[in-house]
Amino acid sequence: MAPSAHPRIPEIRTVMFPRDINHMGSIFGGHILSLLDLAAAQFAHSFSARKYVTKVMREVNFISPVYVGDRVSFYCTLRHVGTTSLTIRVDVEAFRGIRSSKIIKVTSAEVVMVAVDDNFHPVPVLDRPRKKKRGKKRNVENA
Repeated sequence: MAPSAHPRIPEIRTVMFPRDINHMGSIFGGHILSLLDLAAAQFAHSFSARKYVTKVMREVNFISPVYVGDRVSFYCTLRHVGTTSLTIRVDVEAFRGIRSSKIIKVTSAEVVMVAVDDNFHPVPVLDRPRKKKRGKKRNVENA
């Protein structure tokens, strides 16, 4: 595996253990979902120090199974900043093998996290409101 010029850094990375398996011998999908949610929350908090709750998880498709011993990485990308919410894409990959030589895409999802106060009411994500884009000002003197 050749190093990338811009290596991705996972929001979280963990090793799968026997306690996480289902009756089929692979890792329980609910465990992956909980870690996916945790990765999105960690990412949101690092973007803006607020309390967050999960509003929506979109398009969670399990592509490949995960097994005991796999190192699973959760990579986050900011997709959209709303007034009270962040939309975050989470890509999940399993590194398999003694030398983690195989990289298997496990799933990806879009997660919407909402910033809340102590009473769980939505609050602005950012301390100051975002500036709205405006068109160029027209110079009246030269018109």
